[in-house]
Amino acid sequence: MSTPSQAPSVLIETDRLILRTPRPGDALAIYQGISDFDVVRMLSRAPWPYRVADAEDFLARLDGRDPSKERPMAIVHRKHGLIGGCGFHSDDDAPFPELGYWVARAHWGQGYASEAAAAALSWAGEGWGKRAVRAAHFVENPASGRVLIKVGMLYTGVVEALQCVARGADLPARRLIWLA
Repeated sequence: MSTPSQAPSVLIETDRLILRTPRPGDALAIYQGISDFDVVRMLSRAPWPYRVADAEDFLARLDGRDPSKERPMAIVHRKHGLIGGCGFHSDDDAPFPELGYWVARAHWGQGYASEAAAAALSWAGEGWGKRAVRAAHFVENPASGRVLIKVGMLYTGVVEALQCVARGADLPARRLIWLA
């Protein structure tokens, strides 16, 4: 059994994107992409204001993560560099890992979120051996719901409060599931 620091790196390639394990040198690019309130306000775990130190802290914690539960990935565009992040995390009481993602505002509306999420889900089933993946999006973010439906996720009918650290509030979120 591999320890977190021995976990194999993720490397997934699509026509336009490379999904890979984040690296220490990614801090500035992560900060530049995510330090936009319109990006952060739709994420559950990112603080506001988002600082370079937050990106550095995220990257410093990578070695301590359990690769059977968490697999963060940088979304790297072949021409534009790092444009976002995606990945999986598992809460202790959750039966399946949860997919999350973000894309920098300059790259919205170009299909990158769908391309990255589809590739990540395919990898989760084939390369990581997961049989199901959960996701959620804030009710006020139907664009994220469209991305998740496009990549094969299904609404469960559950709407629950989900914490948004940046806004300091629990907000209604719609739950989805993907079955391998």
